[in-house]
Amino acid sequence: MKHLLEQTVYYADTDSYGVTWHGTYLRWMEQGRVEFCREIGLDLVEMKKNDIVIPVTNINIRYKASAVLDDKIIVETEITKVSPLTVEFSQTIKNKTSGKVYVIGTVEVVAVNSEGRIYRRMPEVLKNICEQAMKE
Repeated sequence: MKHLLEQTVYYADTDSYGVTWHGTYLRWMEQGRVEFCREIGLDLVEMKKNDIVIPVTNINIRYKASAVLDDKIIVETEITKVSPLTVEFSQTIKNKTSGKVYVIGTVEVVAVNSEGRIYRRMPEVLKNICEQAMKE
Protein backbone atom coordinates (compact mmCIF):
# COMPACT_ATOMS: atom_id res chain seq x y z
CA MET A 1 0.00 0.00 0.00
CA LYS A 2 1.28 3.44 -0.92
CA HIS A 3 0.17 6.65 0.71
CA LEU A 4 0.29 9.90 -1.28
CA LEU A 5 0.65 13.27 0.44
CA GLU A 6 0.38 16.46 -1.62
CA GLN A 7 2.31 19.59 -0.69
CA THR A 8 3.17 22.96 -2.21
CA VAL A 9 6.64 24.47 -1.93
CA TYR A 10 6.35 27.79 -0.03
CA TYR A 11 8.92 30.54 0.62
CA ALA A 12 9.56 29.12 4.09
CA ASP A 13 10.61 25.82 2.48
CA THR A 14 13.37 27.40 0.39
CA ASP A 15 16.89 28.62 1.10
CA SER A 16 18.78 31.72 -0.04
CA TYR A 17 19.36 30.11 -3.45
CA GLY A 18 15.61 29.83 -4.05
CA VAL A 19 15.51 26.05 -3.92
CA THR A 20 13.98 23.80 -1.29
CA TRP A 21 16.22 23.64 1.80
CA HIS A 22 17.49 20.08 2.35
CA GLY A 23 15.88 19.80 5.80
CA THR A 24 12.43 20.55 4.39
CA TYR A 25 12.42 17.17 2.68
CA LEU A 26 12.82 15.49 6.10
CA ARG A 27 9.78 17.36 7.41
CA TRP A 28 7.73 16.33 4.38
CA MET A 29 8.85 12.72 4.85
CA GLU A 30 7.76 12.84 8.50
CA GLN A 31 4.37 14.21 7.47
CA GLY A 32 4.05 11.44 4.91
CA ARG A 33 4.84 8.73 7.49
CA VAL A 34 2.43 10.15 10.08
CA GLU A 35 -0.42 10.37 7.55
CA PHE A 36 0.39 6.89 6.27
CA CYS A 37 0.22 5.53 9.83
CA ARG A 38 -3.17 7.20 10.33
CA GLU A 39 -4.46 5.69 7.10
CA ILE A 40 -3.47 2.13 8.09
CA GLY A 41 -4.94 2.47 11.58
CA LEU A 42 -1.88 3.31 13.65
CA ASP A 43 -2.92 6.21 15.86
CA LEU A 44 0.43 7.47 17.21
CA VAL A 45 -1.25 9.27 20.14
CA GLU A 46 -3.13 6.11 21.16
CA MET A 47 0.03 4.04 20.79
CA LYS A 48 1.84 6.42 23.12
CA LYS A 49 -0.95 6.00 25.69
CA ASN A 50 -0.31 2.25 25.38
CA ASP A 51 3.42 2.79 26.03
CA ILE A 52 4.55 2.35 22.41
CA VAL A 53 6.54 5.06 20.65
CA ILE A 54 8.29 4.61 17.30
CA PRO A 55 11.31 6.92 17.01
CA VAL A 56 13.44 7.13 13.88
CA THR A 57 16.75 5.28 14.20
CA ASN A 58 18.09 5.51 10.67
CA ILE A 59 17.50 7.75 7.65
CA ASN A 60 19.05 7.31 4.22
CA ILE A 61 18.29 10.03 1.67
CA ARG A 62 19.42 10.58 -1.89
CA TYR A 63 18.83 14.06 -3.25
CA LYS A 64 18.22 13.86 -7.02
CA ALA A 65 16.96 17.34 -7.90
CA SER A 66 15.69 20.48 -6.19
CA ALA A 67 12.07 21.50 -5.86
CA VAL A 68 11.49 25.22 -6.27
CA LEU A 69 8.96 27.77 -5.08
CA ASP A 70 5.34 26.91 -5.88
CA ASP A 71 6.08 23.37 -7.13
CA LYS A 72 3.31 20.91 -6.36
CA ILE A 73 4.90 17.80 -4.91
CA ILE A 74 3.82 14.32 -3.91
CA VAL A 75 5.34 12.38 -1.00
CA GLU A 76 4.89 8.65 -1.62
CA THR A 77 5.22 6.47 1.47
CA GLU A 78 5.11 2.71 1.87
CA ILE A 79 6.37 0.06 4.28
CA THR A 80 9.01 -2.11 2.66
CA LYS A 81 10.27 -4.18 5.58
CA VAL A 82 9.05 -5.39 8.95
CA SER A 83 11.58 -7.21 11.15
CA PRO A 84 11.31 -8.40 14.75
CA LEU A 85 12.78 -5.03 15.85
CA THR A 86 12.23 -2.48 13.10
CA VAL A 87 9.87 -1.14 10.47
CA GLU A 88 11.31 0.38 7.30
CA PHE A 89 9.48 3.02 5.28
CA SER A 90 10.49 3.85 1.71
CA GLN A 91 9.65 7.33 0.52
CA THR A 92 9.87 9.26 -2.73
CA ILE A 93 9.27 12.96 -3.17
CA LYS A 94 8.46 14.00 -6.71
CA ASN A 95 6.83 16.68 -8.81
CA LYS A 96 3.08 16.12 -9.05
CA THR A 97 2.86 17.22 -12.69
CA SER A 98 6.06 15.99 -14.31
CA GLY A 99 6.89 13.06 -12.05
CA LYS A 100 10.46 14.36 -11.70
CA VAL A 101 12.01 12.73 -8.62
CA TYR A 102 13.53 15.10 -6.08
CA VAL A 103 14.34 12.73 -3.21
CA ILE A 104 14.30 9.01 -2.50
CA GLY A 105 14.85 7.68 0.98
CA THR A 106 14.34 5.03 3.57
CA VAL A 107 13.49 5.58 7.21
CA GLU A 108 13.81 2.94 9.92
CA VAL A 109 11.90 3.09 13.19
CA VAL A 110 11.93 0.94 16.32
CA ALA A 111 9.39 0.50 19.09
CA VAL A 112 10.34 1.79 22.53
CA ASN A 113 8.44 2.30 25.76
CA SER A 114 7.94 5.64 27.50
CA GLU A 115 11.26 5.23 29.30
CA GLY A 116 13.10 4.81 26.00
CA ARG A 117 13.73 1.10 26.38
CA ILE A 118 13.55 -0.82 23.14
CA TYR A 119 11.07 -3.66 22.87
CA ARG A 120 12.89 -6.94 22.28
CA ARG A 121 10.08 -7.88 19.92
CA MET A 122 7.91 -5.53 17.94
CA PRO A 123 4.58 -5.16 19.79
CA GLU A 124 2.00 -7.38 18.06
CA VAL A 125 -0.44 -4.56 17.30
CA LEU A 126 2.27 -2.61 15.49
CA LYS A 127 3.72 -5.64 13.74
CA ASN A 128 0.37 -6.92 12.48
CA ILE A 129 -0.83 -3.58 11.11
CA CYS A 130 2.51 -2.88 9.39
CA GLU A 131 2.72 -6.35 7.85
CA GLN A 132 -0.85 -6.03 6.54
CA ALA A 133 -0.09 -2.61 4.99
CA MET A 134 3.02 -4.02 3.36
CA LYS A 135 0.98 -6.80 1.71
CA GLU A 136 -1.67 -4.45 0.29
